[in-house]
Amino acid sequence: MVRTVRRQKSVRFPRAACPGARTRPIIMGYFDQITAVLPVAAYATDGDGYISSYNAEAARLWGQEHPMGSRRWFGAWRMRASGGEILPSDASPLAVAFKEGRETCHSEVILERPDGHRTCIRVHIRLEIDAGIVIGSLVLLIEQPSDAKEDVRRDQLAAIVASSEDVIVSKTLEGVVTSWNAGASRILGYTAEEMIGQPITRIIPEELLNEETEILEKVRRGERVEHFVTERLTKDGRRVILSITVSPLKDRAGNIIGASKVARDVTERKHASDMQRRLFDELDHRVKNTLATVLAFAGLSRRRAVSDPDSFAESFAGRIQALARTHNLLVQGKMLGSDLACLVSKEINHGAPDEGRATIAGANITVDARTAGQLGLVLHELASNARRYGALSSRGGSLCVEWTTDENTGGLVLEWTEAGVSGVSAPIDTGFGLSLIKSTTESLGGALHLHFNPDGLTCRISLPGLEPAKLEAVLPPPRSDHAE
Repeated sequence: MVRTVRRQKSVRFPRAACPGARTRPIIMGYFDQITAVLPVAAYATDGDGYISSYNAEAARLWGQEHPMGSRRWFGAWRMRASGGEILPSDASPLAVAFKEGRETCHSEVILERPDGHRTCIRVHIRLEIDAGIVIGSLVLLIEQPSDAKEDVRRDQLAAIVASSEDVIVSKTLEGVVTSWNAGASRILGYTAEEMIGQPITRIIPEELLNEETEILEKVRRGERVEHFVTERLTKDGRRVILSITVSPLKDRAGNIIGASKVARDVTERKHASDMQRRLFDELDHRVKNTLATVLAFAGLSRRRAVSDPDSFAESFAGRIQALARTHNLLVQGKMLGSDLACLVSKEINHGAPDEGRATIAGANITVDARTAGQLGLVLHELASNARRYGALSSRGGSLCVEWTTDENTGGLVLEWTEAGVSGVSAPIDTGFGLSLIKSTTESLGGALHLHFNPDGLTCRISLPGLEPAKLEAVLPPPRSDHAE
């Protein structure tokens, strides 16, 4: 294959037509003999910048070897500017020297090997020019003496960055990514190869692009951005909440050349904080409602307190305890709601086990906090009456509690059926207990239907607009036989 050489005015010449091209093998022969004994790294290129020869010191400095003619401009795995940002190959000192047609001996860069080791060097470039055309170059790489302590500190810092769980990236003042650690890959999904050289705006939601402009303006002024909480996009399109700190990057002369960004994923912490705030709000609401309910109990029970203080004290304490049991269930559900089956079971078995006389069946439903609190009181009144006068007061009694839902409206129908109770003369407490059941059901927008049988009763409570978690039978169907 015939390569071409390029003048500064983009005029191309076939290599064979270049004056002096015939002398290249002779020059290269001397290069190999001379550089083989040099204690510094050296390499030569052809007129297009492709490496045509290099010595053992260069291979050591690069940390790798290459077939002749396979690499252009430099042979290191990666080249960085003195400030640490990655240099694209066409911005390397040799590429700039070819472009501008002038030699240099003061360019300072950092060479990075595949194992991550970095070496600070000075680049000395000698161009071979014939009739105004660059036909080759000789490059010497002089290692800069460094402080051993500084090397250790730099290596330690590099290890910390590489192993950090946080996002640690650097970018130019134009917002182009120059480094990308493993933490950034883990949290944001992009590999270093996918992001280095790309604009940082790739991970910024469109509506937040102005943030990057403001951050870069502050960095240019030498300002530091502290713990800025914002959102960024992952490779798969998810949004993560990050707490970001951005600091200016400076070269040895103190010039600001870019920005270093450290970001911590606070998505879970932010969600937990929001949840905690909602829980506190709900708790505040529940406490106020509970106190209002207690005051209502006291007001409605005033007459009984005078005529029968012992009975009042017992029933009043029972209702307060029912509120407490429901509250415990709500706390277990993080104040979001309560499982209806647990609510029913708690009230039926409170005080004394049902000894197999009670059966509950229905869909798996989670009722909201307000409904759970009100329904818990209704179930408490029904269960208290059953233990005093109804199905749970005699061995021959049976209790069946079942509920159904309407998938279209989300309405709930709960039936409380007692049977096997002989000599029912005073069915359900027609005083405060019945009044409480009626008023509570109505406060939920529901309806109450009571039907008394010769050996028991049926209480049907219809509530509108509930949203069941799942409409699947998770409990056994009602039993037809009764435990004796």
